[in-house]
Amino acid sequence: MNVSVQNSKEAIVVRKLEKRFGDFTAVAGISFSVRQGEIFGFLGANGSGKSTTIKMLCGLLMPTSGEALVAGYDIVTQAEDVKHAIGYMSQKFSLYEDLTPFENIRFYLGVYSVPKKDWARRIDWVLEMTQLTKERNRLTKELPPGLRQRLALGCSLIHSPKILFLDEPTSGVDPLSRRHFWDFIRQLAADGITVFVTTHYIDEARNCGRIVLLNEGQIIASGGPNEIIRGACPEKENASLNDAFMKLIKMNRAVEGTA
Repeated sequence: MNVSVQNSKEAIVVRKLEKRFGDFTAVAGISFSVRQGEIFGFLGANGSGKSTTIKMLCGLLMPTSGEALVAGYDIVTQAEDVKHAIGYMSQKFSLYEDLTPFENIRFYLGVYSVPKKDWARRIDWVLEMTQLTKERNRLTKELPPGLRQRLALGCSLIHSPKILFLDEPTSGVDPLSRRHFWDFIRQLAADGITVFVTTHYIDEARNCGRIVLLNEGQIIASGGPNEIIRGACPEKENASLNDAFMKLIKMNRAVEGTA
């Protein structure tokens, strides 16, 4: 890739990224960039291409065409470097439910090749950060959803990544846990970690500095939440981001219908 982010303020650079599965195009040549230390939202309905995009950026899925740099690494030729430079919390709960929080954390310390001399300090940090110190020896499957979510997030941060990918992180979590989760995400960004989050909860976009709205694999809007609302619904004084999203989808379909 010709673009370099090693010495720039961009943590992620994407150019004409596309993914096809046979005749189906899941991601249709999208381009965007993410600045270091920002909370960047990737929004859209289920099936819009969010998870496919995040898997390509994490080096888990090979793109059909296009290019991208993540933390300075090419997602095609340096996929293993990408995986070790980022933290990734998948849409589906990815920890071992028959292990305790302590055992899960220790397992991921090995996965990310964290030096053993740092293990005790990192274990204590994750348990304290996730408020799981008292639950450290309880089976993970016995924890309520909110605590399992915290544990998954803690394990994705165990190796101190500079970029954190969160794929539908609050799906199935109660509103109070969602609020606490976002409080912690804002603190991570304040500490300089770049957070890339996908969600279909439109209201959560208010927590993001910039967002991309995705529909059927295509970007239909990008910018700050208020900027997108004003651009899509200038006539409606109290318009919400959901109002803007629905209007943009209708406009996109109308354009496609006349093409």
